Amino acid sequence: MARISLVHRRTAFVRAMEWYSRRKYGEVLDPGKVALHHKGVLTTMLVMEGSAARWKRLDPTLKALATMVVSAEIGCSWCMDFGFWEFHHRNVDPVKLRAVPQWRDSDVYTDLERAVMGYAAAATATPPTVTDQQVERLRQDLSEAELVELTAQISLENYRSRTNAALGLTSQGFKETCELRPA
Repeated sequence: MARISLVHRRTAFVRAMEWYSRRKYGEVLDPGKVALHHKGVLTTMLVMEGSAARWKRLDPTLKALATMVVSAEIGCSWCMDFGFWEFHHRNVDPVKLRAVPQWRDSDVYTDLERAVMGYAAAATATPPTVTDQQVERLRQDLSEAELVELTAQISLENYRSRTNAALGLTSQGFKETCELRPA
């Protein structure tokens, strides 16, 4: 249960934000409802997310797996739910997405995917436990630009997941709608 109200006075700004969210995602996202309490935070979130959406150097599957590992490590059910939906719609293999909570024991990942996921987990630990060996392993397959993007994506998901988990946001049911076929 959310620890902050998701209900707002029906101003023109609130209605516009709800319209945009419904148009883009099919419903109003709870993190957006939370951010509506502080326009400066909302503006920063929108600018940051818009900028990050233009990062295209890193393979989408690697980006998805790193993002989902961060959500799982932090325990953000909202982020796991939305992440599955988002990456499913970006054609990331749903078998790989479903296996993220047990990634260490799953055999569906390549060596590089495992290295990315291990790096994401280590970067998410408090304090971070990233080793030189992990970075050197990633540099075998990733350019410096890709490694920087990967690290920034992990940091961004830490921000999202920690904020959403701290405010008590839980799944909105996005995952359940992923594989529904149109009527």
